[in-house]
Amino acid sequence: MNRILSDTKAMLRDIAFLKKVLTIALPVAMQGMLNTVVNLVDNLMIGSLGSTAIASVGLANKVFFVFTLLVFGVASGSGVLAAQYWGNQDVKNIRKVLGIGLIISLTGAILFLTPARLKPELMMRIFTTSQASIQMGAAYLAVVAFSYPCTAISNTYVAMLRAVNHVKAPVVISCVAIMVNIVFNYILIYGKLGAPALGVAGAAIATLIARVVEMTLIIVVVYVGKTPLACRLRELFGYTREFLRQFFRTAIPVICNEFVWGLGITIYSMAYGRMGDDAVAAITIATTIQDIVVVLFQGLSAATAVILGNEMGAGKLKQAELYAKYIFILQFMLTIFAALVIVTLRWPFISLYQPGISDEVAMSVSRCLLMFALFTPAKMFNFVNIVGVLRSGGDTMMCLFIDTSGVWFIGIPLAFIGGLVLKQPIHIVYGMVMLEEVYKAAIGFWRYRQKKWLRNLAVELEV
Repeated sequence: MNRILSDTKAMLRDIAFLKKVLTIALPVAMQGMLNTVVNLVDNLMIGSLGSTAIASVGLANKVFFVFTLLVFGVASGSGVLAAQYWGNQDVKNIRKVLGIGLIISLTGAILFLTPARLKPELMMRIFTTSQASIQMGAAYLAVVAFSYPCTAISNTYVAMLRAVNHVKAPVVISCVAIMVNIVFNYILIYGKLGAPALGVAGAAIATLIARVVEMTLIIVVVYVGKTPLACRLRELFGYTREFLRQFFRTAIPVICNEFVWGLGITIYSMAYGRMGDDAVAAITIATTIQDIVVVLFQGLSAATAVILGNEMGAGKLKQAELYAKYIFILQFMLTIFAALVIVTLRWPFISLYQPGISDEVAMSVSRCLLMFALFTPAKMFNFVNIVGVLRSGGDTMMCLFIDTSGVWFIGIPLAFIGGLVLKQPIHIVYGMVMLEEVYKAAIGFWRYRQKKWLRNLAVELEV
């Protein structure tokens, strides 16, 4: 205990460290918060159409969820290398990382767009047997799928901008995109200003417009602002064999990690979808509300990956190890705050959805949020440790094992056993699924203590 208190005091005195964390974490957290707010507004607007509308859009967005995790994997893996190259001031290789990241992300976008556009009803049947949800969700999915390439480009550029410490512009752009989304939601869902009332299809069109605006503004900022990413097309290509080996050794496990983990999380939705529209509506609302605090850890994990990557890329391994310790202290403090926020403010948030949802659904949302608060310490440790610390030094194969084994060997079996065999209510099934976080925390802490993540990837490439 004395050691922890001593480390905490040392962290609070390290102004340079705190400034680095705040400089990166706050903009990322703000951007995540803005995205959460727009999701909340989407849900509130769609929620006025009833539980089936919430359930259908929530399930349709599971396709987007898996796709965005694939893109996040590409961006995260690319960002690990880019952060270390930036620590070594290697702009040439940063641009090549951007190029290969865009190729993979856009390829993924096309692979997801094609079935979502051509067979949206078939995609919806994967998640639910409710015919009403299938029809409504298919109308949403067929339109919103066109936004996938825009998301691929935007997310890849944003991750690379963070790696080179350009974090403010994406936040401003997110604000603009969110306002566009909200305005067009209002116009197209309800049929305002002479537009037809399109319901969930209107929400999809609004999302598509916002994504196009976001992508356009990011590219403009990159080139007009003359960032390190502003380059000629040919500078994005021309990869050496050693560069490709380093990229794929570091990034491919991250891409596989996010995709396979996301696929597993989506299979949870298959179990929830067979528990009825009310269960899906409850877990959709609960997830949206809990994301309000999750963004804090998204910001911290993004800052962790960049800060530790920069230090290790500059050859300062001892400093990186010390900063990792400080970051876990911050994570613990934020965890206490997040749990208290969820427990004390859950009903004010839930009341925003009423009277669009029944009292039974509202109670289920409350219980799901209490389950989330209970498992917050393990979940948030995993967030920062896996996405931030372990990945920052390229320990991506272990991250792949920890994440995927937790979902596929613990979470998925418990979701189907709890929901379809034992017929438990949604909050109990959610609690059973969250047991995977305890397993991941135990293995993740052991791996952190091994210190195999402390590596200078930039020097390894030169050698």
